[in-house]
Amino acid sequence: MSKKKYSISAFFPVYNDWGTISSIVFLVDGLLEKVASDYEIILVDDGSNAITKRVLEELSIKIPKLKVVTHYKNKGYGAALKTGIYNSRFDLIFYTDGDAQYNPEELKLLLPKLDDDIDIVNGYKISRSDPVYRKILGKLYHYITKLMFGFKIKDVDCDFRLMRKKIFHDIILEYNSGVICVEMITKIAKRGYKFAEVPVHHYYRVSGKSEFFNFIRIFQVMKNLIKLWYKIQIKKEY
Repeated sequence: MSKKKYSISAFFPVYNDWGTISSIVFLVDGLLEKVASDYEIILVDDGSNAITKRVLEELSIKIPKLKVVTHYKNKGYGAALKTGIYNSRFDLIFYTDGDAQYNPEELKLLLPKLDDDIDIVNGYKISRSDPVYRKILGKLYHYITKLMFGFKIKDVDCDFRLMRKKIFHDIILEYNSGVICVEMITKIAKRGYKFAEVPVHHYYRVSGKSEFFNFIRIFQVMKNLIKLWYKIQIKKEY
């Protein structure tokens, strides 16, 4: 990593993560300055509240490599990921969430795995630091989606990924919800791109709350998964 051979776009979806995003940005800026030949940091503000917007404005003044892309209303997690991916300029794309449940400095664990034969390095949680009901629902979600779509990775909803930008010249992401992770991983696998996996730490949420775990949203997710399954597995559109 001392040769600084990587050009990296690091992005973070942000939705009311005013309490955590500053520390994440400063950590990743310090790391990228050491390991990257060139880099940028992108914050995708998905319709956050006023206090979060003030924090992002202050960060954009303090961090020269930072840019903020704003959704003026909340469009959903998938929409934030698409904005981050398609606004990234460099050869490698790294992203994780803005709520500090992952340590962005663990990007340094992913970089050595990205050799000439690997296109995406996917993190998997060593231990999930969430309430018991979320752990149970998370495991069910992983096994159901793995059965439906046939991907091989250990943790489809671990949003700690390092990917080659070229992948997204080849696939088109459509979903604006959290289903995008299953969509993205399945399409990448179906196109024949190669994966590596690395264990990463997962931490308790210290700011904000999850937008996923409520019954209405779970119903919508299952409906979207069925639509996605039909499109990918039956119509072979990937």
